[in-house]
Amino acid sequence: MIQSLLRLIGVYKIYEKWLSKVIERGEIPAHIAIIMDGNRRWALKRGLEPWLGHRAGAKKVEEVIRWCLKLGVKVVTLFVLSTENFRRDERELKELFSILREKLEEYLKGDLLHKNRIRIKVLGRKDLLPGELREALEKLEEITKGYDNLFVNLAIAYGGRAEITDAAKSLAKDVLSGKVKIEEIDEELISRYLYTADLPIQDPDMIIRTSGEERISNFLLWQSAYSELIFLDVYWPEFRKIDLMRAIRTYQRRQRRFGA
Repeated sequence: MIQSLLRLIGVYKIYEKWLSKVIERGEIPAHIAIIMDGNRRWALKRGLEPWLGHRAGAKKVEEVIRWCLKLGVKVVTLFVLSTENFRRDERELKELFSILREKLEEYLKGDLLHKNRIRIKVLGRKDLLPGELREALEKLEEITKGYDNLFVNLAIAYGGRAEITDAAKSLAKDVLSGKVKIEEIDEELISRYLYTADLPIQDPDMIIRTSGEERISNFLLWQSAYSELIFLDVYWPEFRKIDLMRAIRTYQRRQRRFGA
């Protein structure tokens, strides 16, 4: 049994090294967005409470950030909690908020963000979150606002339709106040009102969804117009570096014409 496991680990390492060399020859996507799906099913499969799946998924995030740093990715957007997720069981939400707060405290006290100059930005309706969690997120945003090596966006209390609705309201106010003229409204102007407005690269080159589901579930509806979609049949807590590199290899094999 042990020998078989060691052989498997050896094969995995060889495959990982080969994949790394393959994708180095191609274009690495500058902005990768990930729908981190499958935490609850991962837990259910093991007879665990759903929030233990969320805990395992939260632990995976730091690994993925480190992988993206090594690959030279510029922007990473992670779908953490949707506006629709607020309909879930109260106990599960309470546990999830607690896990998020714990992880944020770890990031605040650790050196991952500062050593690698990682900027954190929250995308979503933060006013829907519990006070302590919202404060921790805002503190993390504040202390990393000057960093520019890697931009990590946390989509929390996020919905694509909610984002566009909020953008429309803000734009309408500026039109009514005379700050913006109707004839000035175009796609570029609308983009300036989205949650992603101040990012160096707003639109993700590639969106990965784990768990085997094949839909974007109200995620980055405006920004994903020309994103390459990659669906992986693996639960988020089991997501491996080779899964990320295989997704990048698939992205590199596609021809992106942007409608031309």
